[in-house]
Amino acid sequence: MKFWSCVIVWLPLFIFFASSSCPAQDSLIVPGESHFKSLRQLTAGGENAEAYFSFDGNKLVFQSQRGNFHCDQIFTMNLDGSDVRLISTGKGRTTCSYFLPDGQHILYASTHLGGDECPPTPDRKKGYVWSLYPDYDIFVADTGGRIVNRLTNTRGYDAEAVVSPVGDKIAFTSIRNGDLDIYTMNLDGTDVRQLTHELGYDGGPFFSPDGKQIVYRAYHPETPKDSADYKELLAEQKIRPISLQIWIMNSDGTNKRQLTHNRSANFGPFIHPDGKRIIFASNMADTSKVPMNFDLYMMNTDGSRLERITHSSSFDGFPMFSPDGKYLVFASSRNGSTPYETNIFIAEWKE
Repeated sequence: MKFWSCVIVWLPLFIFFASSSCPAQDSLIVPGESHFKSLRQLTAGGENAEAYFSFDGNKLVFQSQRGNFHCDQIFTMNLDGSDVRLISTGKGRTTCSYFLPDGQHILYASTHLGGDECPPTPDRKKGYVWSLYPDYDIFVADTGGRIVNRLTNTRGYDAEAVVSPVGDKIAFTSIRNGDLDIYTMNLDGTDVRQLTHELGYDGGPFFSPDGKQIVYRAYHPETPKDSADYKELLAEQKIRPISLQIWIMNSDGTNKRQLTHNRSANFGPFIHPDGKRIIFASNMADTSKVPMNFDLYMMNTDGSRLERITHSSSFDGFPMFSPDGKYLVFASSRNGSTPYETNIFIAEWKE
């Protein structure tokens, strides 16, 4: 299971999948999931993840490994799973896509300038590790798939980009200064500012609805041994994302606060449209299962009032609320036909 974040065959930009194969099914709701009024499966087959709403709430952009693609590419679709369209080039590996405010452009990270083929997956000699592909840069494409801008041009990993709901800034993760830190920039790639400076991984940022705060995931080594291990992997362009905590800070990098305090992998935090709560994924209920069992949780922005949202026996992750708070989209391996299949689901939310 990949919890983050190709034989290359060019496909037409317009790829259609019948949504009738994924009807709304209350049977998809697991006992205890009281916040779901209804739950609809939007994709069927492959590995689909990181589905995020457009600013008007009418479209989703997501990454998927499907068909002839042997690693993730970027697609868009309607909220009922129809009209699936390829946005990325079909070359290299992509990740972390997000709509721009105009709804006509999408940013995403891609390795395609480094080669047409999928970059190799990391070996497991040092356990579960995630590759920091140095060819990742952040691009902007229109909804027809034509790249119109390259926002980053530094050697090393640049990815995990999101746009502020205010529509003025992009937050992203970069290794440009030798460590994995969070940065912001304007929508055209100018005025790059580094927000985190602590040793360790800071990434997966999301803005609050008013754009004044950023919630993110972080791993900061606590012992000399942990620091040495982190630096050794980083030199190999890898990271071991087993222990991650949720943090929040002001959007200028001030007032950093740690919100979770456990020995689990907590990731994918997103601030509810009310600005008062954070939903995120964690394996805190059981860290012993392989593949790891992740569920969605919610807490206040000060870390209080933790509540478990999903109760499936496999993977639930990458949650995002629609701008009006009426829907929750997330990736899940529930109802999958194979052990590593993940699909996109959309729930009608109820308090």
